[in-house]
This record gives sequence, structure tokens and C-alpha cells, in this order.
Amino acid sequence: MRRWMAGAGLWLSRKQRRQFHPPRLRRERCGELVQVDGSEHRWFEDRAGPCTLLVFIDDATGRMVQLCFAASESAFSYFGALQGYLEAHGRPIALYSDKHSVFRVTRPEAKGGQGMTQFGRALSELNIEILFANSSQAKGRVERVNRTLQDRLVKEMRLAGISGIAAGNAFLPGFMERFNTRFAITPALPGDLHRPLNLAPERLRDILCWREQRYVSGQLALSYERKRVMLRETDVTRGLAGQYVDTYAFADGRLEVRWKGISLS
Repeated sequence: MRRWMAGAGLWLSRKQRRQFHPPRLRRERCGELVQVDGSEHRWFEDRAGPCTLLVFIDDATGRMVQLCFAASESAFSYFGALQGYLEAHGRPIALYSDKHSVFRVTRPEAKGGQGMTQFGRALSELNIEILFANSSQAKGRVERVNRTLQDRLVKEMRLAGISGIAAGNAFLPGFMERFNTRFAITPALPGDLHRPLNLAPERLRDILCWREQRYVSGQLALSYERKRVMLRETDVTRGLAGQYVDTYAFADGRLEVRWKGISLS
């Protein structure tokens, strides 16, 4: 039966069924596409616990444009890495990532607002597109760089006696410069497509934070992270019972409550 099906083209062997992923061509200009990824590893070997290295790679040149150690892949860790990248280079046209829950809503029932994650909402406000890879092969460049870093960076930090996230982050700019000098290539076309940031620090801070809406009860209270937050009674807050206000949570632990841009905290 199998030979008959094979002869009729109805059956393929396991080897014949293997899928091949053709390489994705590089973008042609710097700033056109930046690949982002997080790599969890024992970066400091036995000198500290495992952590995550956030990696931003320009697709056209292979240049490392941002490296940042963080405890884990989270919205706030990516907010911090993105801020450093934006302040150094400006806004790229697009980011290219996997389908990690930081970047993409993975459960339909979890969608809120415009159906975006907090990081996706921030990119939308910055006018930066986000594209998703459908396989690890599709973002092979940043995956290969991660493997290189797990060898080269680990050895250099061992020789330098680096043993923690803070010291590691201070070490990374010099490492990036040496790496880019050796491995970055010239883009196919000249010109840099990064756009100026043109944002006040306060405005960028309000974009790169965790924002949600909360319902105000008749007692001028709202629920946040299983805690009850009481609003101070003022001429503004008296009329907010039964309405929704905006909460702004920042990486340093601060929480601000606003209504139509007016701070109520």
C-alpha cells in the first residue's frame, strides 16, 4: 500500500516531509528593521544566578544597537531597554520579535483596549511597527548572535570579574563597540532610517509605563493590584464616582492616578 501511495504521489517519507526555511533577506537600510530577543542564561556562570540578556540587532548591518541585562523578560525590562535604544539612536521603522507575551496578546480573552500588550501600545504611540516571526528560523540572525554571546560575552565577563546585573550592564557598552567593529557589515543602501525621538522626557516616561483604567466607587476608591486606593476628596474627584480613571504604573514602583490627564495622586 505504501509503495502504491508513494508511486501515486500520495505518501511522502519523513525525510521528504521536512520543511526548509529559506533565509530571509536583510533589510537594505540601517534603522529599517531591528530584531529584538531575550536570552535567559547563566551569564555570570557560578558568580551569580541566571538572568536574561535583552538583545537589539539592526537587521541591515548586524550591529548590536542595545544590550541590557534584566532579571527576566517583562514589559518593564523591555521598556528600559527600548528607552536606552531610542535615546541613543532614535525611532526605527519597525521591530521584529517572536510571539512572547510581552509583544503579542496570546489569549483572546485577555485582550483589552485596542487588543495590544502594554509594549505594543507603547510602540503604537511611538509610531514604531512591530512584526512577528513565525519560527525561530525566521529570526535566525538574533538567535545566532545569542549563541555567540553565550560564548564570547561570558568569557570576557569572566576575565573581567563581572558578577552581577549592574556590573554587567556597565560592561556592555564597551563590549558592543568591540563586537560591532569586528562583525558589523555595511548596509546594502546608504542612509539611516531612524527618526528623531522628539519627545520630552516626561512624555516618554508616560509612554513607557503600565497603563490601565480603573473604576471609581461611590466611596472614591479604586482597586489596584489587590489593594484599595482611596482618592483624596477634591472638587475634581467628587464627580468621579461611577467613572473610570487612568492608572500609570512606573518601573520604580510609583503609581499615578489621572483623569483626563489631571493627576489625582
